[in-house]
Amino acid sequence: MTSRESDLLSGIPNQLFIGGEWVDAEGGKTLDVFDPSTGEVIRRIADASPADGIRALDAAVAAQESWAATAPRERSEILRRAFDLVQDRKEDLALLMTLEMGKPLAESRGEVAYGGEFLRWFSEEAVRISGRYGLNPEGTGRIVVSQRPVGPSFFITPWNFPLAMATRKIAPALAAGCTVVVKPAELTPLTTLFFVQLLAEAGVPAGVVNVITTASSGAVSAPIIADPRLRKLSFTGSTPVGQKLIAQAAEGVLRVSMELGGNAPFVVFEDADLDKAVDGAMLAKFRNIGQACTAANRFIVHESVAAEFSRRVADRVREMTIGRGTEDGVQIGPLIDDRAVAKAAELVGDAVERGARVLVGGNAVEGAGTFYEPTVVDGVVPGSAILREEIFGPVLAISTFLDEDEAVRLANDTEYGLVSYVFTQDLARGHRMIDRLETGMMGLNVGVVSNAAAPFGGVKQSGMGREGGLEGIHEYLNVKYTLIPA
Repeated sequence: MTSRESDLLSGIPNQLFIGGEWVDAEGGKTLDVFDPSTGEVIRRIADASPADGIRALDAAVAAQESWAATAPRERSEILRRAFDLVQDRKEDLALLMTLEMGKPLAESRGEVAYGGEFLRWFSEEAVRISGRYGLNPEGTGRIVVSQRPVGPSFFITPWNFPLAMATRKIAPALAAGCTVVVKPAELTPLTTLFFVQLLAEAGVPAGVVNVITTASSGAVSAPIIADPRLRKLSFTGSTPVGQKLIAQAAEGVLRVSMELGGNAPFVVFEDADLDKAVDGAMLAKFRNIGQACTAANRFIVHESVAAEFSRRVADRVREMTIGRGTEDGVQIGPLIDDRAVAKAAELVGDAVERGARVLVGGNAVEGAGTFYEPTVVDGVVPGSAILREEIFGPVLAISTFLDEDEAVRLANDTEYGLVSYVFTQDLARGHRMIDRLETGMMGLNVGVVSNAAAPFGGVKQSGMGREGGLEGIHEYLNVKYTLIPA
């Protein structure tokens, strides 16, 4: 570890942030945060108890009324100052994400840019919350429709995009006038702790944003969700966990936003521009080391171009550099832990047993850290686990189709529906795919779709609600109708 890395890590808070103060966890409990590229402990931080979680909710509830009454312009300017501070500290944020999550430094810088945009976007949306006013059809009264903050909100964020998943939830909530409790993932909590420091510096009042870190997610989250003062739950993570949280939220009839698992199809038609398709494949598959819910999971390629597509992507993957994300030129960092490596190996092994062929990669990397080779597998047959399960690793799995109807059937043959990718030069076919593919988002001849100005979310078991875009702030607003006699 370099002196710069040590200095950065030593400056990260190691306590809970509740009511505007840094406080120890109940009983002084702590948890360790690891560098997945080395397996070494890089920071020891507070490990919250269920009582700590309720303390954080107490603070959010206490601050709710005053924050909701804060002028939209003031909320806007605080978020804009937060955006500026993120830009000022972008190199520190990027390095911190690489240390705790493992992604290459260039990708961490990209996440800082992406995550920061939610602060800027929702700083602009804060002053555009509106309603309507008009005469009712009978002429007996005036209809007033206004929007009010939902209220105290609880956020459970994932480990794979430590900054962007925090800003994508916190920014619209604050813009709408909601206070929040944030529980970052146990594996990558440091970025959120750093970020909340910047929020406080930007002028976010005490109690408006509270952060609890814990190794006991279920035990700490359950009492918060069950508390009748909570009004909103937002979660990004796996579908099985999301289903349990929805069930818990039902008791209090909470507003919920769920961004859950994915199994994204990447469809390459016979008329596709293969140069663009290969470039798109590299982005859609290997961004974030394949550890993204939007990662292309099933490459469904027309049989007339499958061999050429497979050869080209294999050649590109063969040239990729594996290593610690802080090293120059590294494109593939470590997976988050041993379980992720084991899952990638299991999925590739199952596909090969069923007749698929490994073109490149296919092995865990020996030595320190949790690395798995970037891998291309073709000839994947129906029934393979790799076509049903979210890979969440650097494995590109290719199967083939004969015609458009078969491509659509294969693409939709999953309980998930987050995002799809389609490569074709036929504009009419592209429009048909928009209508026929059962996903909440689609990339047409592009391999990355995420943007702060666009609504992010899925259908089927990939979740409900939208984050980002004009739609994002409405997840944190209740519509209120008032009748005034004419």
